[in-house]
Amino acid sequence: MSDKAIRKIVIVGGGTAGWMTAAPLAQKLGKACEIVLIESPEIGTVGVGEATLPTIRYYNQALGLDATDFIKKTQATFKLGTEFRDWGHAGNRFFHAFGNFGPMMENRPAYMYWLRLRRDVKGMPSYEEWSTADAMARAHRFVPPYGDQPSVTNSYSYGFQFDASLYAAYLRDYAVARGVTRIEGMVVDVEQHPETGFVTAVKLRDGRRFEGDLFVDCTGFRALLLEGVYKAGYEDWSAMLPCNSAQAMPCTNPDGPLVPYTRSTAQSAGWTWRIPLQHRMGNGHVYCDGFTTDAEATRVLEGVLEGEALDAPRQLRFTPGRRRKSWIKNCVGVGLSTGFIEPLESTSINMIEMTVGWIVQFFPDRDCSPALADEFNRLLSQRYEYIRDFIILHYKLTNRDDSEFWRYCRNMAVPDILQHQIDLFRESSRVAILDQQGFLEDSWVSILMGHGIFPEKNDPFIDLMDPGYLLDHFHKVRDSIRRAVGAMPDHAAFVKHVVSDDPPGRRAA
Repeated sequence: MSDKAIRKIVIVGGGTAGWMTAAPLAQKLGKACEIVLIESPEIGTVGVGEATLPTIRYYNQALGLDATDFIKKTQATFKLGTEFRDWGHAGNRFFHAFGNFGPMMENRPAYMYWLRLRRDVKGMPSYEEWSTADAMARAHRFVPPYGDQPSVTNSYSYGFQFDASLYAAYLRDYAVARGVTRIEGMVVDVEQHPETGFVTAVKLRDGRRFEGDLFVDCTGFRALLLEGVYKAGYEDWSAMLPCNSAQAMPCTNPDGPLVPYTRSTAQSAGWTWRIPLQHRMGNGHVYCDGFTTDAEATRVLEGVLEGEALDAPRQLRFTPGRRRKSWIKNCVGVGLSTGFIEPLESTSINMIEMTVGWIVQFFPDRDCSPALADEFNRLLSQRYEYIRDFIILHYKLTNRDDSEFWRYCRNMAVPDILQHQIDLFRESSRVAILDQQGFLEDSWVSILMGHGIFPEKNDPFIDLMDPGYLLDHFHKVRDSIRRAVGAMPDHAAFVKHVVSDDPPGRRAA
């Protein structure tokens, strides 16, 4: 290794962010670099994020985790997407699925042809009937995608719903087994080089001192290093994302099916989540304290519980936004220390995955080139803005006027580029995708049409297709989906077989 190679990494903070950082670094660096993670039992982790995007599977696979062991150890269930209730207007229901609305034709997405039929065919069924993931979710069925050729049996993806604290513990064991040293203690002081300003060591309350070449800030909202030492600054997005409070409250699993999806239900000043795990139900209420009180928020949360409460509500406060810089000198942030966007689309863990991936991609030597930091900061800031706009979309499109909160959301100003994306779809049926690693066309269409935004005009090439042929094609695809889903096992049964090491069909990966 080079004389300037990083020889020691100090990760300050544990939880999901800390251990998701430690695990891949330990795997890749091995004995070439010492890794120390410092966490304090006095500082609680947020750890309410239990639903994930499909990308979590690739993170797990990259670590070589055994899928069955992971599902057992984290009490995981499968997630095909998110069901939205009462968004847009009271009584509304739509599903943001991890998948498409049928195969492309003539290099045009299927939803465009559906829009043509909706215009010409009276009583055309919902576009969601051409989503395999949506059909599976409605029927409470699950198997992983299968088949080598594109078909309805592999036109969807899936993530997981798991206990975030168990996942952190699972990765802790993985990382420690690969040489990471876990230190328990409270950081009370940070030392810096007098000339370069680099962090040289952190000191604990008991007097212990830990030097390092690279420091990773996983201290959550406190951002002990990024903000406490470097005064990185914070870009506040509260005007466009007004929710700033949350309460989390687990309950027992209710009677009824174990559904393979997360549910989000709009409330008068925010929304509530419902996330089914093997051993309990995760529930929470995200809201704006400027439009309701904490006591009223608790009443709303308790009112949506479908099982017996297992704990009192846990109160959280946050400011939506991002750190202006997340890599400064030899300090890089991961997780909440870099920013926070509410968990409406399960993006928090995905942001950790992306951030750790960029740390690996731009891994420095002890000089910590400013150019590497600049590129990391550019990518991370850009990714936060892409996610921000996708989340704003859910609020801005509302037709609700039954509360001051929803009237504010409907009338609030949004970024120009997001307004362009909305206008482009409304006027032409086309979707502008700015982030090819994030939410793609079918996701945007799910939210736009789910809120009742249907284009005024269609792609002219769509009108060249024979309508009789189109209708026959759509009937065949829908019938294929129904047959495929009808042959799938119940989600609860599939989970049970996975954890008993005898899954029906294909084993989850």
